[in-house]
Amino acid sequence: MGVGRIIKVAGPLVIAEGLQGAKMFEIVKVSDQKLLGEIIEIREKQCSIQVYEETEGIGPGDPVYLANEPLSVELGPGLIGSIFDGVQRPLDTLQKLYGNYIVRGSESPSLSRDKKWLFEPTVKKGDKVIAGDAIGFVQETRIVKHKIMVPFTMEGTVKDIRKGEFTVEETVCTLATKDGEKALTMIQRWPVRKPRPVKQKISPVEPLVTGQRIIDMLFPLCKGGTACVPGPFGSGKTVVQHQLAKWCDADIIIFVGCGERGNEMTDVLIEFPEIKDPRTNASLMNRTVLIANTSNMPVAAREASVFTGITIAEYFRDMGYHVALMADSTSRWAEAMREMSGRLEEMPGEEGYPAYLSSRIASFYERAGRVSCLGQEDRPATLSIIGAVSPPGGDLSEPVVQATLRVVKVFWGLDDAIAARRHFPAIDWLKSYSLYNDIIDKASTEQIDKRWKPNRIEAMKILQRESELIEIVRLVGFDALSSEDKLTMEVAKFIREDFLHQNAFMEEDTYTSYLKQFKILNLILLFGKYAEKAIKNNVAFEKIADLPIREKIARSKYIDEKLLSQFDGIETEMKQQFEELEEKKEGVLLEQRV
Repeated sequence: MGVGRIIKVAGPLVIAEGLQGAKMFEIVKVSDQKLLGEIIEIREKQCSIQVYEETEGIGPGDPVYLANEPLSVELGPGLIGSIFDGVQRPLDTLQKLYGNYIVRGSESPSLSRDKKWLFEPTVKKGDKVIAGDAIGFVQETRIVKHKIMVPFTMEGTVKDIRKGEFTVEETVCTLATKDGEKALTMIQRWPVRKPRPVKQKISPVEPLVTGQRIIDMLFPLCKGGTACVPGPFGSGKTVVQHQLAKWCDADIIIFVGCGERGNEMTDVLIEFPEIKDPRTNASLMNRTVLIANTSNMPVAAREASVFTGITIAEYFRDMGYHVALMADSTSRWAEAMREMSGRLEEMPGEEGYPAYLSSRIASFYERAGRVSCLGQEDRPATLSIIGAVSPPGGDLSEPVVQATLRVVKVFWGLDDAIAARRHFPAIDWLKSYSLYNDIIDKASTEQIDKRWKPNRIEAMKILQRESELIEIVRLVGFDALSSEDKLTMEVAKFIREDFLHQNAFMEEDTYTSYLKQFKILNLILLFGKYAEKAIKNNVAFEKIADLPIREKIARSKYIDEKLLSQFDGIETEMKQQFEELEEKKEGVLLEQRV
């Protein structure tokens, strides 16, 4: 282990000399307190080190120890249900050791070295295996079958493999390779900044069902896709992230709290164990990993936290799972980069962010995708990334938002004016977009109904037309509109208040399946079509607005998922009421003629 000495300390940035053989992004231990740091710049004989803990009390002359390895995470049984900090220290273990406050320089293995796991082999002696092949599994939770895979760059013939209970460090399999015998354990280490290899990336084809109507119907995300959720303070970014983590149909959830308020992460820790997974009725924590780097933790560790999260996500993806990662929020990560860049005296880019901001953000989001995993078995898997962005004042033209939008394919723009009207999710339907609509339309047309795409396009046209009419209403009033325009405003109100608006705290409304989403919107658009026909037959708009069926349509979103046949009854009743309305009108005309 090389030893150098500190010559300068500037907040979380430490400059050291004498580190012979040091390389970029290698780990060091700073001072005798062994604070964790990472080399981020090398100038001649001086190394700039990003320290992931508070540097109070550290000064020139203190030693720096070179660890000769990059910042890496431990991968193996014990990840699921855990909560780690930005550099994968287990916070629950540290609490038992040191109390409620993390002591500087505290260390603990990320995965327990004492707990024994029941290992079930899936290969036998004499089988040939290559990198990425599963040699066995551990039933980590009721939901997650944790596959133990052959490490990358390794292949050979199974010489010995045993079933039984082992710790993560004990040998479970021996491989005969061309370089001799290799002992395999259930634990791997992987550098966080290096993407894990795959056979190939393939185009996404399957929707990531979130249960949020405005997302699934209007601005959907594919499994393996990327999405950006920008919005000002108070617009509901964190609630949207929480809803997606709770309800999306991914197999594994990785939630990264990057620079967020501590009370929000506390809510996650309290809520998630109590939430029943809609697919299994077990606790949501049985398929979740939490990375907590709150706003009161050292700023430098924010930069590492997103890469720690994405590496763990890639590990589960390599097992063949559909993984979803929520990062809340990447703005705090970018601010940490800006602070470190300033201390390194680098030439600043736009708004003081480093010139490499765009490439660093891209390196994170581009690790998403639908892939064919390494190994002899064909295992398609996906990794989806949903990143929240917190632009100052809600300015969507600021660098972090723009750099993110250049690499993601879905934009859910949150609006504080919509949130102020108590409309949640506060996604602005006029600004948001999804580049996956064609893929989702094709899948939904085949699996749900052929009217899925026409209904979606019709709903968007109505909402856009409403935005134009609102300006006219402000000038001349609602009563000055034609009956056709009044109807457009009424149907748009239905779409906004009874379809797009969703109550996260109401059991019947917090999650909506694709089929129920289609039926609700189809009911609203059918009302519009019947009403349009009635208006053409000279039925007054006020008569249509007073129809009793309107309340049933408005309350249709509360229909239980098991009772969707009730929609057919509402549709039949709506048709009858419109027929009666036209009969009454014809009767009145006949009386007038007589």
